[in-house]
Amino acid sequence: MATVFETQQRPVAETLPLLAGDSPARVVAWRHGVPVDAAQFLADVQLVAAQLPGASTAVNLCEDRYAFLVAFSAIAWRGQTNLLPSSRAPRAIDEVMAAHPGCYALGDQALALAPPHYQRLPDLPARGDRTLAAWPELGADQVVAIGYTSGSTGQPAAHVKTWRSFHASNAGNLRMLRQYVTEPFHVVATVPPQHMYGMETSVVLPLLGNVAVCGGRPFFPADVAAALAAVPAPRVLVTTPVHLRAVVESGVALPPLAAILSATAPMPLDLAVQAEQRYGAPLLEVFGSTETCVFASRRPAVDERWQLYDGVTLQPQPDGTQVHAPQLSMPVALADLVTLHDEGRTFRLCGRHADMLEIAGKRASLADLTRRLLAIPGVQDAVVLQLDEADASGVRRVAALAVAPGLGEAQILDALRNAVDPLFLPRPLRLVATLPRNETGKLPRGALLELLASRD
Repeated sequence: MATVFETQQRPVAETLPLLAGDSPARVVAWRHGVPVDAAQFLADVQLVAAQLPGASTAVNLCEDRYAFLVAFSAIAWRGQTNLLPSSRAPRAIDEVMAAHPGCYALGDQALALAPPHYQRLPDLPARGDRTLAAWPELGADQVVAIGYTSGSTGQPAAHVKTWRSFHASNAGNLRMLRQYVTEPFHVVATVPPQHMYGMETSVVLPLLGNVAVCGGRPFFPADVAAALAAVPAPRVLVTTPVHLRAVVESGVALPPLAAILSATAPMPLDLAVQAEQRYGAPLLEVFGSTETCVFASRRPAVDERWQLYDGVTLQPQPDGTQVHAPQLSMPVALADLVTLHDEGRTFRLCGRHADMLEIAGKRASLADLTRRLLAIPGVQDAVVLQLDEADASGVRRVAALAVAPGLGEAQILDALRNAVDPLFLPRPLRLVATLPRNETGKLPRGALLELLASRD
């Protein structure tokens, strides 16, 4: 394939392939039930790359997953960096663009309120030359993406990803999945590709594995079923506990699944068991973060312990855990508290340091308090958090938001008194119609505090 643009990438000592394999016929994606092979995909990437402005960074706003995959690859091929805001909210996009002067935005939709320097992709797949002169490669140490944390514990933070690091993390994900699924397999994802979990499983995985991804992003249970039916077996559903519970409770029938993959929030054991029984497929939960990418997995219906990926070691610390992994150039400290087992090959998660509470010499965890609140009959969704400001006695109060149609706040507190120490009863406890979950089901702390403040 002839390159018709000048890259901004500096010469590097090592390169790695942009796309795994060397067959132009390998299926990379499915769009509307039609396969898109490597030759078409690379032709689309070259077409888009040739039209990109000269800049060092770009915010990838594509909605369609195939368009996102093309845009991601085109931006990287130009030697530029994909910026991945924590959400598609205009404020989040503006903040990221302000931190990277001169960047532009790239998307596949006609936006009424487009960000500055917005570029729209051509219709894809495009018609044109499908001749491959050479299989494209990227510099191993090229920064291909900057991901932002969700803000569930504070302000979103930026984390750099090189092409080498994505190759390393993808190798771990592929090894894990190969224990349950034979390649080639086909991924349908309900999570956005801008989120690091969605990036690893629906962008990097089809680029670097013998995997094809469904180009859409189904949301409602019937849409998930239709998307799965539009791709061949074996099928892997990439989702979250929130999305999976909606599918299970809808009663919708799904085509045969080879595996279900979940992340972004703890998987309730009852949901894992129910999903495995209903769909006859293993429910696999992966553990990672924007900082580290995925580095462990488990099958919660079988074992609560997390199995570390090859080459990963953990060092527990008083305030969290230090992670050493092939995709990390240096160790990363996480706030998660763990205990190691099986000579360090597995671990149990004990919570997060920031979740631990101590009031009047007594201890509790926000995760456990949330679990007990959710266990009250009639409570459909809930979260417990600690407020930033201390009260007159110097104690930072515990507060809660709950979705519980038909129940009153006093009823819920009465039920909760039987399960928790009175010191940790949430005050205030507010009833709301819905919790402000983002696209992956997480709860940004800022949105929770705003919702609590609106009721004061």
